[in-house]
Order: sequence, then structure tokens, then C-alpha cells
Amino acid sequence: MAGAVKVRKSADFERLVCKSLTAQRSGRAAQVEVYNVSSGYVFGVGENMLDRLEDDKYAYRRKINHYYPFQDEGEWELGKFLVENLTQAQITKFLKLKWFNNHARPSFTTKDNLLDWMDSLPCFTEWQVSKIEFSGYKTIYPIEPIWRDALDVVKQLFSDPIFANHMMFVPHHVDVGNQHEYGDYMSADMAWKIQDHLPIGATQVPIILGSDETPVTRLTGGLEMHPVFITIGNIDSEVCSKATLRAWRCIAYMPIVKFRVHPDYQSILQAWLWHKCMDLVCANLKAAAAEGCFMPDPFRFICYVFTPLVAHVCDLPEATMIAAVAKNASPLTMATQEHFGDGILHPPPAKALNLSGVHMPYWRDWIYACPSVFLAGKILHTCFKFFADHPLKWVKETVGAYELDTRITHVKQMTGREYRDIQRTIVASIAGAVSPRFICAIRGLVDFTYLAQHPVHSPQSLQAMTQALSDFHTFKDAIVAAEARKGKKGVKEDFFIPKLELMQSFEGTIRRLGTLMQFSADTTERLLITHSSLVNAMHAEDEDVTIANPALSWVSRILPDEVKSVHGPRPVHDHFLKGILSGDALTAFQLNVTPDYKSLSPAEIRTKYTLPDFDHTLTDFIRHSSLASDEHTCWDPKYGRFQVWNKFRLQLHSAFQPWVIMPSRVVQAYPPSDDFPLGNCDTILIDGPGMDGNITSYVAQVRLIFQPTIRQGSDVELPSYLSNPLLYVQYFRFVSRPELMMWTVERVYTHDANGHHHRHGAVVRLTDATHAVELIPEYGEAVEKSMTSATCSESYERFFLNNFADKESYHAFSTEFV
Repeated sequence: MAGAVKVRKSADFERLVCKSLTAQRSGRAAQVEVYNVSSGYVFGVGENMLDRLEDDKYAYRRKINHYYPFQDEGEWELGKFLVENLTQAQITKFLKLKWFNNHARPSFTTKDNLLDWMDSLPCFTEWQVSKIEFSGYKTIYPIEPIWRDALDVVKQLFSDPIFANHMMFVPHHVDVGNQHEYGDYMSADMAWKIQDHLPIGATQVPIILGSDETPVTRLTGGLEMHPVFITIGNIDSEVCSKATLRAWRCIAYMPIVKFRVHPDYQSILQAWLWHKCMDLVCANLKAAAAEGCFMPDPFRFICYVFTPLVAHVCDLPEATMIAAVAKNASPLTMATQEHFGDGILHPPPAKALNLSGVHMPYWRDWIYACPSVFLAGKILHTCFKFFADHPLKWVKETVGAYELDTRITHVKQMTGREYRDIQRTIVASIAGAVSPRFICAIRGLVDFTYLAQHPVHSPQSLQAMTQALSDFHTFKDAIVAAEARKGKKGVKEDFFIPKLELMQSFEGTIRRLGTLMQFSADTTERLLITHSSLVNAMHAEDEDVTIANPALSWVSRILPDEVKSVHGPRPVHDHFLKGILSGDALTAFQLNVTPDYKSLSPAEIRTKYTLPDFDHTLTDFIRHSSLASDEHTCWDPKYGRFQVWNKFRLQLHSAFQPWVIMPSRVVQAYPPSDDFPLGNCDTILIDGPGMDGNITSYVAQVRLIFQPTIRQGSDVELPSYLSNPLLYVQYFRFVSRPELMMWTVERVYTHDANGHHHRHGAVVRLTDATHAVELIPEYGEAVEKSMTSATCSESYERFFLNNFADKESYHAFSTEFV
């Protein structure tokens, strides 16, 4: 196009270089990233959101007082709290409290004064209230949606400098080892297909909508509102997934009104109303999707933008309403209730069948929009809530609720997210209490959930995900045989579950739109909490509202100088900078500067930590290390002193994205105590020489973290292998259990010179540890009643290596460890 400059932001290229170098260092296959060269042109320079903020007529005052017209931050927070949480009448009562007779009053003395000050704050997109009438139908309350122009909100998001280092502007293919990787939307197939239909130089700003049927309620009158949120697919999914980073914005509160009609027509009229309101809010977005518009990006470059709808995040009932299909039909395919759970991927709708009666859905004239595509799979609703509603109930019916609760609560590190925690441990926990085929069916669904959560997909991971779902359908007869699936009328032999049908579409959705985690419903549900009080502030208690200044949209943001200091997601603490590094520099370790015990003798360690062979194992370590390194020492461990720690931190790079540093994991090695009579010690993977001389992985429990010390004034020097922290560990060996498709380990025992039988221990270097792992006891048919979570890890002999502990462990044990 005339006047276009064919350039692309340096941020995209810098990100590519960073990822490629990190991937090379991690030993990962070479990454090649190819950009669409006919997209993302620049058409001039304009103002980004921060420039517009500083153009405000009171900007000169805010250079002196950032919180103008408020006196300081404290008064600003008070005003924000009052407007967000109280009605206008309640604000007036608050400001008239006698408490202010003896305490300083805020600068705003009336509610009108406060609201005027809010109106003086920088304004980007104004809220407005429109009255809608349905010809021939009456409602109990007037139909008044509160909304703002979605295109204006998109312009604000697209030009927000907060996200400058976390945005992608052009479609690109990522190939790792000649395999296409699917990450965010811009790396998926649909981004390229849409780009092929756009003018040369155009920039896609993919629209992601989110809504939830959970209403927010006005304090008076009982009026319920249905919130709608928006974000753009250019922003990294990692940023979008954190509600506190404000990559999602509220664009509307749809009224949920009662029509004066027969109850049979209530839901269809409400659906008509919702789509009509969405038409109003998204009208300019749809025009921009078809014709394009110009808007500046965070770098102030003006782009020729098109706004296709690529996803609408919602739950299943709402997806059915959006797709305008009947409740017994899939919103994505031609399948109806009798096809749910048959394990077959049905084709997308090709003709008007199973419709609900909504003849003008909001997406009908949104170019490139199709509900079979933009109603993408939702991990929260389709997987986690499905697990709670169905597989968990099947397990309870078979194992018994009490027995299941006993098995699961004995596993450590439950985080409070109950159903996800149960899913994390359920496969190993039910072993022995149900048939192997039953376990395989449940494992197929858990495998599917974990694979669907990958932040980056490859053809192999997609094939594995599809196979996991197929495994469930292969073994689901065991669930019927156990009479575990029950309904109101007793045992059910069918699997007519709508979410099982939705799972069949996950692979196609990922290929078209990218990873499903960028469309997580977790974020929109958290946003409901933060926006539930906004209606009260915008909708006056005792008067009609024609226009509400979006003070609260600015209030929910931050002031100019604070904006400049925000750099996206909160970084994790990087122990690779100052910690202890493994030999390949892929693992970092951190110990507290001050040990828990500054000087213990071998005898004190043997007694305190119940390690009778400590001296012998340390002597063996010194002997082998001296032979391997040719460093000899006259230091005698029998008379040595040792620093001891109760825990250390282990940090890795992401198994999916090697350039991402993961939060560190704590590995504990506490001695016996009143709370943990047998000690509280975690398990790790360590690298060591195998029978064939090659390096292999072992599972071991850390019983002691220590380092030898030299007495002051001594002329003895420690060799290098004793100059860094060491671990005393007790080994497990792998046991073959192919019927469960799980790694199983058991404790290793040895006999000493006196014929005593005890666990096989050894001393290894701290840097030999590669992963923190979780073991779950093999309980058998029933858990011993005397067992507790504090003793079970020391009381059982055989354990399952839980590869479902977290997503990173799952990926590592499915690829690297194998």
C-alpha cells in the first residue's frame, strides 16, 4: 500500500534469537522461526496509550502530584474504595459520619465532589447506557445494557506500552527438528490463512472474547448483569493468563431481564437479547475485521489493523447459546446427544440443524468467524470440571468415598485447588483398589488433560493427546462393568456426556488457533470477582444513567509514572545467577547462607538423623572420588565436623520452553521430630553411572544435606569433591509394572558387615540431583488404618513415581526420562 514502510518491530526478532540460543544450550533440537513477510507493515508514527494519558489537561499537575486531584496516595485509595464498593447514597452517609468530627476529613466533602474528581481522571473509552426495546414483548425492568465501544478498548490494549515486550505482530511458523510447533495464535494455521486474505502489509489483531453466565447483581432492584470481557491475541498468553496484569478488559454488562411471557419462551428471548446487545458492543469491531482501520501500537508505529474473532471463552451452556443450537446438540459439530461419548470426531455443522431459534447471532456478519472454530476448547470447563463431575464420581463409587479420601490426603503438598490436586494423584492412589482396565480408563482422561495443557504443541504431542482419549474409550467398559456410572434411575451404561464430545475437537482447535491455555476460562472467572462491584458504581441507585465516565476503568489501572515501571509478568527468582550450578549448567541449586546446624560430629548426625551407616558411606564416597579425580586427602571424616541444612532449592528451565526459568522447588531433609516421627524427607532423581558405565537416572530419598568444614587454624585442605554441598541419599530401584503403565519403585536394602539389614544409602554431590520428584505409596486393596500422611512415605516399601505431580514433571517423564 502507498506510504507503507516494510519494517517489523525488533522485539519479535530479539525474542527469536533469545529462544534459539537458549534452545541450543539446553541440547534441544534447532529452532527455526519463519515470519510472514507480507504482514505488519508500518504506516507512520502516532501516539500510544501513555502519550494520550500525558496529553490530559491536568497532566502538568500530575507531574507534581501523581494523584491529583487527590492529595496523596492514601486519599486516592480511599476514593477508589468508596466508588468501587458503595452506592452514591452510602458514600454520602459515610462522609457524614460523626467520626470525622475528631479526625481529618478527605479533600472531597460530598459524593458529587468525589464523582467530579473521578470524572477529571484521564478517559480513554467512555461507558454508556443504551435503552433497548423488543417489539411485542414487555419486561419487568427496562433493558439497559452498560457498555463501551469494543474497538476503542482494543485500540487501548494494542497501544498499551505495558505489553510492548510481550506482543507478537505477525504470523510465524516455528519448526523444531523439522516439526511444526503450535504456541500462541500467531504460530497456528488460522493466522496464516486469514493473513492470506488481507491486504499486503496488514496487521492482525485477533479478538478473544470472554463471558460467563454468573451474574453480578445491582444492590437494589435485583437487576442482574452478565459481564463480557475482551483481550487481543497479540499479547503473550502468559500475560493474558494473569488477571492482575489487566490484559483483559470489561466491555459490557448485559442485562439479564425477565420477560412477561410463558416460561417456555424465557430462555430464547434472553438469548435474542444477549446477541442483540453483543451486536451493539461489537459493531465497530466487525467493521474493522472487514475493512480494516489504522491504530498505533505500543511503539507508536501506526498499523493497518484487521480484527478477526478467533475465540470466545465460555462454558458449555453459554457456548450452546452462542452457537444458536439446541441444548442436546454440540456447539462445534453435527453430533447430538446420542453421539456424545462415542469416541468419533463428527464433522462441523454444514447445514441448519438442531437450531435454538436465535436467527441473528452476533457473529453472523463477523468475517472469518465460525462458532465451530472460535468456541475453542476450554481446559477449565471441559477437563477439570468434567473430571469433578464424572471420573471422580466413578472412582468414589468403586473405591468408596472414605477410602479414596484416606488415600489422597496421605499424599503431601496438596495446594488447596482440590479437584486439580486429586487429579494429580488419583491414578496412583487407586492402584490395587480397582481393576487395571479401570485404572487405564481413568489414566487416559488424566493423560489427555495434561497433554491438552501443554503451552507448546508438536505433531507428536497432538498424536499422544488423541491416543490418550482413544485409550479412555478403549477401556471405558471397565467403568460400566464396575457399575460406577450412575444416574437418578440407577446404573447407566452410556457415556452421553457433552464434554466428551468437545474433547474430540481439541486437536483441530490447537492446529487452527494454537495452545488451549491461551483461552483458559480461569482468567475470566477471576475477572468476575474484580468487576462485580463495578455495576454499582456506574449504575446510580436513584437516577437514570445516560453516560458514566469510565473512571473506574482508569482506577483499575495505574498512574502514569507507575505505568512506566511495569514490565509484564512478575519474574521468578533466578538462582542461575548466584546459585550452585550443575556441570551442564541446566540445573541451579540454592542453600541458605546460614546452615541449620553449623557444626555436627558424625556421631551427632548418626543419632539425630538415624543414619547408622553415615561414616561408611562417606568413606566410600571419598575413596571413589579420589580415584576418579586423583585428588587425595588426609582429612579423616571420623573426626570431621559438618554443616547441615534441612532443605535446598532446585531450579530448572521449562521442559516446554527452555528459555523460560521455572520457579524453584524445595527439597526437604528434616530429621525425626514430634510432627514427623520418621523424618520429613523428599525424593529426587540423581544422575549416576549405570551397570554399563553410562550415566543413568536413579530415584533416591534425601536424608541429609551437609558439607564438611575445617577447624580454624588447621592446615588441612579439602579436595574439590568435599568443598561443595553433599547429599546422603537412600536408593530405590525400578520395578516393572506394565499393566499400569506407570513407573514403580521399591526401596533397596543391604547387609552390613555385622549382618544387619538396612536401607542402601550413599553420599552423592548436590549437583548430581536433576529433578525433584513425588512418590505415592502403593496402598494395595486398602490403606492401613494406623497410617498417617506424616508416616506413610517411611512405612511403605513400594511406590509409584508420580509423573502427574505437575505439568513439567509430566513432560519430563514422558520424554527425557524415558
